[in-house]
Amino acid sequence: MALIRVWAPHPARVELAIGDRAVPMERDDAGWWSVDAPFVEHGVDYAFLVDGDGPFPDPRSRWQPHGVHGPSRWLDHGGFAWSDGDWRPPPLASAVIYELHVGTFTRAGTFDAAIDRLDHLRDLGVTHVELLPVAEFPGERGWGYDGVDLYAPHHAYGGPEGLKRLVDACHRHGLAVLLDVVYNHLGPSGNYLGRFGPYFTDRHVTPWGEAVNVDGPDSDEVRRFFLDNALTWLRDFHFDGLRIDAIHAIVDTSAVHFLEQLAVEAEALEAALGRPLALIAESDLNDPRVVRPRAVGGHGLDAHWNEDFHHALHALLTGERDGYYRDYGRLADLAKVLTQGYALDGAYSEHRRRRHGRPATGLSGRQLVGCLQNHDQIGNRALGERTSQLLSPELLRVGAALVLTAPFVPMLFQGEEWGASTPFLFFTDHAEPELAEAVRRGRTEEFAAFGWSPEDLSDPQAASTFERSRLDWDEVRRPPHAELLTWHRDLIELRRRLPALRDDRLERVAVDFDEAARWLVMTRAAVRVACNLGEARQRVPCPGAAAGELLLSSDPDAVLEDDAVSLAGQAVAVWTGADDVVGR
Repeated sequence: MALIRVWAPHPARVELAIGDRAVPMERDDAGWWSVDAPFVEHGVDYAFLVDGDGPFPDPRSRWQPHGVHGPSRWLDHGGFAWSDGDWRPPPLASAVIYELHVGTFTRAGTFDAAIDRLDHLRDLGVTHVELLPVAEFPGERGWGYDGVDLYAPHHAYGGPEGLKRLVDACHRHGLAVLLDVVYNHLGPSGNYLGRFGPYFTDRHVTPWGEAVNVDGPDSDEVRRFFLDNALTWLRDFHFDGLRIDAIHAIVDTSAVHFLEQLAVEAEALEAALGRPLALIAESDLNDPRVVRPRAVGGHGLDAHWNEDFHHALHALLTGERDGYYRDYGRLADLAKVLTQGYALDGAYSEHRRRRHGRPATGLSGRQLVGCLQNHDQIGNRALGERTSQLLSPELLRVGAALVLTAPFVPMLFQGEEWGASTPFLFFTDHAEPELAEAVRRGRTEEFAAFGWSPEDLSDPQAASTFERSRLDWDEVRRPPHAELLTWHRDLIELRRRLPALRDDRLERVAVDFDEAARWLVMTRAAVRVACNLGEARQRVPCPGAAAGELLLSSDPDAVLEDDAVSLAGQAVAVWTGADDVVGR
């Protein structure tokens, strides 16, 4: 027998809708409506009538087989046979994260289809798979950041059972699984939360409109809604951690910030489950308080995306200076990030026209996730170009080497490891014509800051935009893709094997560079990574290089000399003293 409950403090009447039946529900003093429903069992569709309007899906629906406007379907989490009872994920300190969009990762675009590619990820050396949001969003295709049924895995991907099969299979392959969750806004289509209660507030404004009400009147149950959502992914779907989208848009003036409360509850669940759980924030605030311990005033999250590392590396390699890239582009910017965590650590930002950030004093590399590509930095370009379309093959190897030998937690975006030729464009599937047009117009205005023309944009609503974004797995076996894949595998293996590359203490990283000559050398204990970003071969100064052992180089003619390494233009070499090489 199912006890059906829903929080709806404002309506005068709430009814459970089952087929043609409308079953009255009873309200308690806290605004929760409930009814004993022996006729509701696994697989039964239901919805709610609110003051006679509706039917509306359950705000906490676990299953939306008919999409965001259809009824909910009752799900019994106890019916799935998990096989991962002995699973323990590796720590973030040793992680290599792989960001994956289920809909474009395979031709079928489902959870089950993704299982067939897990061997590739394991062989690559990945430790953590990070899924872009899978909560039910409008239509059949989309990025997932406009989800509205936050407890229900997307029906087109395979629903809740399909997601559980994927997570279970990842664990069998030795892969931890992280889920991208969005708690700063909900999508506009199918968002019925406001019919049930004060989930939103006009006290704060976000880029997407009204903010989620986590600090105003009646916000306790709203916070509980999002906290319980996080816990259900970790507990009921066996995720090993969460990536929390755009935390700067979670506006909370409470004494205990929502993120701090989330960290406390995740730690309690971690103790109950007996396995570690990770919380990673997307943040461009350059604010170390996100990851500092609660005892010293931080939120206590495990890590956050290091946007400065991406921006400094991207601007340096591509030469782009539009938008936020205008604050970066020098070797000095990258050197500062590698040794101090941030480039903008209270420094003046030309893009923002103000000072930005604060020093990352005391942070370790495991608290910062670094990448050369991610879904935002590719998809928020007019043409959806990956760096494989922006950089020479030689510079692609340099970029990969810097990501995978840096002191941060490295992250790759799907297909990056073989230089996928397919773009990753922004795509939607809104049924409402006015909403579809608003999305098109919004994208055009957003790109104006980067100097892109409207005619350059792909139509987000066109099915072809989505189809063009699917990975072409046939490329993996063909040159030059196969060679780049081998390069990534070798770098990941080097990171796993060398103790110096596992030491994430930023104070132990040293960087020398010459802006005019365009070379940079990063030293991590006995390991050195030398990059020649110039066009011509040159001797990159490295005292004592001849006594080292060359481990990996994109230049087959690289030579370690007495006080330098001779490198071709746009090339990188990694070498070390013999004492640091272990596990051969």
